[in-house]
Amino acid sequence: MNDRWLEIEVFTRVAEAGSFSRAAQELGLSQPSTSRIITGLEKRLGVKLLLRTTRNMALTEAGAVFLEKARQAAADLEEAEDAARGVDSLRGTVRLAVPVMYGTRAIIPALPAFLERYPDLRVEITMRDERQNLVAAGIDVAIRMGDLEDSTFGARQIASVPRMLVASPAYLARKGVPREPEELAFHDAILHELSFPEKSTLKLFKAGADQVVTLHGQIKIDAAPGILAAAMAGLGIANVTTVMSAQERSDGSLVQLLPDYELEPLKAYAVFPAGPRPSAKVRALVTHLIAACGKSL
Repeated sequence: MNDRWLEIEVFTRVAEAGSFSRAAQELGLSQPSTSRIITGLEKRLGVKLLLRTTRNMALTEAGAVFLEKARQAAADLEEAEDAARGVDSLRGTVRLAVPVMYGTRAIIPALPAFLERYPDLRVEITMRDERQNLVAAGIDVAIRMGDLEDSTFGARQIASVPRMLVASPAYLARKGVPREPEELAFHDAILHELSFPEKSTLKLFKAGADQVVTLHGQIKIDAAPGILAAAMAGLGIANVTTVMSAQERSDGSLVQLLPDYELEPLKAYAVFPAGPRPSAKVRALVTHLIAACGKSL
């Protein structure tokens, strides 16, 4: 590999990992070699790119600028190689981060057709509901649900997923079936930060008008599988997506409530930590996911 490209790869990985030892391990280099490459790069450029202490490492202003340009240069090189091979000859690894339930029930079932078309590609999947540091984790593309935070990341909407209120037959037998939105105030709700972004309020739509109700609950859960488990255990009414609850509604474990009312759909986005111009392999995956998951767009 050309020395400059090696410098770019090593510097980018060190900056993203926030650690020389972690970057060295991922690159298959020794830590002293990794440190020497960065020192040589800084000497050649005549600027300090990283501020290092015994415990922390941070980018300098020059380092932040260089990282942005280095990422783009690497992406441009990969795109040139992909163009030379042809789009059907994409190869390498796509590191994909997905939320647990949406990943399990929407993203993973869409992958067989994608990998059949691109047999030289590999997909490494990280599944978690909390929002991790995508840059430090080396993620190429993440699927995020709900509103996006302001950032320098690129993003593309892949789907708009309908939501609904559900409860178990046992809960409804015990507490009764709500017929109008205002009756929800007298029921137990299973709270979730994505389902209830405004704390304990929920907006329902019918015939162009909206109605806001206040919800109360003794339990709040931060992961979709737990929301489903709590609803099926009869702990209360849950606000879920159609994808998340399809199996349970089909087998009768959960029942849809207030079917004449609509909830605001939950948007699913593909987020690109490297910026608005992802690599060809990432673009191919996202285009496939839009076709497979975005039917409700």
